[in-house]
Amino acid sequence: MRALMMTAAAAALLAACGAPSGNDGESEAEFLARAAEIHDRILTLDTHVDTGPGFGTPALDPGGPTDAQVDLPKMREGGLDAAFFIVYVGQGALSAEGYAEAHAEAENKYEGIRLMLENHPDQISLAVTADEVEQIAATGRRVALIGMENAFPLGPSIADIPMWAERGVRYMSITHFGNNQFGTSSNPNLTVGDDPVDRGLTDLGRALVAELNDYGIMIDVSHVGKETGLEAIRMSRAPVMGSHSGVQGVYAHPRNFDDEQLRANRDNGGIAQMVAFRGYVQAMDEGLAEARNALMVEMGLDTPEGRANASAETFTEARARMAVLQSQYPDVTLSDFVDHIDHAVAVAGIDHVGIASDFDGGGGVGGWDDATTTPAVTAELLRRGYSEEDIAKIWGLSVLRVMRAVEAAAIH
Repeated sequence: MRALMMTAAAAALLAACGAPSGNDGESEAEFLARAAEIHDRILTLDTHVDTGPGFGTPALDPGGPTDAQVDLPKMREGGLDAAFFIVYVGQGALSAEGYAEAHAEAENKYEGIRLMLENHPDQISLAVTADEVEQIAATGRRVALIGMENAFPLGPSIADIPMWAERGVRYMSITHFGNNQFGTSSNPNLTVGDDPVDRGLTDLGRALVAELNDYGIMIDVSHVGKETGLEAIRMSRAPVMGSHSGVQGVYAHPRNFDDEQLRANRDNGGIAQMVAFRGYVQAMDEGLAEARNALMVEMGLDTPEGRANASAETFTEARARMAVLQSQYPDVTLSDFVDHIDHAVAVAGIDHVGIASDFDGGGGVGGWDDATTTPAVTAELLRRGYSEEDIAKIWGLSVLRVMRAVEAAAIH
């Protein structure tokens, strides 16, 4: 899908992926060359890339180079064609003041994405349909899509859905960490009195599902409680997406989908994007977890409020110090991450599984820790026996299928 040819740097990263392919008569060098060629041919779409403080401004200009895990030079080097850039707002108080603060933060995140597109039109363009994703990628430019993580900024109504649809938002998650006005989270915030029982969607949440269908926005069931997600799937007349989650069958974490959820998503025609986030892929080494937690406390990044108020420089320093810690302890690896893909494919089928990094929002695993090393994912999938057709589906074609179905179901 790209005019860009695989760089020597990307090939070198592929060479670090691991053991020989195991194919009779094919050397490791030949295998790596074949993986690089496949990576260059297919469309690669990461469905969850966060936007850090100052994104789009001179403080964090994605035209780069930057210290972020994803910027435009890193996307080009790693052959990452497309990404959903995220309007993320953490969960706050369900009050007039809380809604106003969340709305302002969502506007700030959207403005950063808009500035990226305005300032670098020769490098990246916004796609709002599946056809546009393919058309832009064919020109050699990167493709930006927009997702909203947490519907909380909508406030006590769904009146803003048409505005966000017009701006280009093409998926919206119902909740984040903490219950909200639309439904129950996979991780209720018990410290503020959240009900620990998953009671599904609220009446406003049911209205949200219908409105998202009407405006051609994919319903995202990552971060939601199991019953909330299953109810959204039952209600939706279009396929849904789990934009960035792992699977309970590999690692039992509240954020991950169990097999019943995977099958419900499949039966709805939807897709579950496996996330390369260490904490959702495997249990972290105890020493690393303790050192990481201490680092977050020291830098004031251990609370949602601290993260929201931190500067770009603080996040840069935290990433650098975290990288040093990860080199000192056993790490969660790319192979561990692809175990989640294997399990999801076994349960739901090849047409219902994709990839998300959660880069710049805590994501990354050893071997795929920023966009430059994206070819390593393709190589690992190929090493495990996935065909080029399979890999193309996992990397992006199945997401486009879901987008087209959601577009077809829309009435606006």
